[in-house]
Amino acid sequence: MRVKKSFKLALNILMHSKLRSWLTIIGIVIGIAAVVSIVSISEGAKASLEERLGSLGADVITVNPGFSRASGAAGGFHGIRDLGERSAQTSSKKNLTSKDVITLRSTPNVKFVMGEISGRADLAYSSKKSSANIKGIDSPIWKEITTEKLKSGRLLMQGDSYSVVIGGNLASKVFEKGIPLNSKVDIAGKLFKVVGVLEEGSTVYMPINIARETLGNTGNNFNSISLKIADVSLSDETVADITKKLTASRGILKETDQDFTVSSPKAMQETMQQTLGLMSLFLGAIAAISLIVGAIGIANTMFTSVLEKTKEIGIMKAIGGKNRDILIIFLANSGLIGLVGGIGGVILGVFGSGLISYYGSAMSSGGMGGGGIGRMFSSTAITPTLLIFALTFSLIIGMVAGVIPAYRASKLKPVDALRYE
Repeated sequence: MRVKKSFKLALNILMHSKLRSWLTIIGIVIGIAAVVSIVSISEGAKASLEERLGSLGADVITVNPGFSRASGAAGGFHGIRDLGERSAQTSSKKNLTSKDVITLRSTPNVKFVMGEISGRADLAYSSKKSSANIKGIDSPIWKEITTEKLKSGRLLMQGDSYSVVIGGNLASKVFEKGIPLNSKVDIAGKLFKVVGVLEEGSTVYMPINIARETLGNTGNNFNSISLKIADVSLSDETVADITKKLTASRGILKETDQDFTVSSPKAMQETMQQTLGLMSLFLGAIAAISLIVGAIGIANTMFTSVLEKTKEIGIMKAIGGKNRDILIIFLANSGLIGLVGGIGGVILGVFGSGLISYYGSAMSSGGMGGGGIGRMFSSTAITPTLLIFALTFSLIIGMVAGVIPAYRASKLKPVDALRYE
């Protein structure tokens, strides 16, 4: 018997299968859909994480007041961009000073050092007012350190006083009518000229001396210090050097008395990638259980099918059908069950991941009160490789589950099969 004929017979068995076969297929559909959704969302989250960490700058190290061994990791996905303002809660917290900035300028592999202050103030434009995050920066150095991208206008320059650069999200989403370039905004009762609008973000950047007046931050303290390094491959060594210099400069004798935290995007990236990997593994294990249940369902369906078609098997053998022909027919039938379930699973998985991505985007934009979790699940990565793998995997599951029933069917003796009731 030709393979083509065997395949037609297998397809005929599937098309005329009873309800239990289609229920088995639904089990495979759910398992494959879960795998496709989990993998696509996981890969999308990793890509989004790498993109955001890349935009933060792998060559930028941040020093925050207060000591935390788990700095950055607990802040979540949303907290990476605002790392300077969102330092971890600690038991010991002492402000950073201009002395620390001077000390860090002599650190090997460090090109630029900039102290920053931050706080919140009311920003009013036209008839609307909103609380905004304010950052005071050293304009000439900020231009060398920042990874923010301009949408329009320019960055702050030396000599700017009451000028600001605002985040694109603040300009277009918080103020629905938008804040155009060169317009005047009121911040804490002072008028500022908008000289630049960034592609994203909700932070307002202004010269640090003006920010001190606006936020009422007197003295020479900083909320954070940013350092740009020359060689990213030496970031771990540079973090160690920074820690050593600040420890000596601040008169810290014991590690338990450390009152500052040095954060590296590279270290945060590794930590968060490990977290995402563990999460994907856990969710993948749940999806694998669904597939195992589906495979058991296929095996059960095939055993029942062999029993139901025992007479037909006897007739086929009586008219010249070989063991190999019977084996191919039932293997093809179980493989088709897996393949049909895989196709349905891929379609459902693509739809499901798209739906999660849609709601993730809505949450991250604030429409549903979301935040870090919304950003994490706001993008998916569905590749042809993933879809081909899912279909191939479902086909293999079907065929493996049908091996024993198909083998038993092929070994039936014609006389016993014809006599079967």
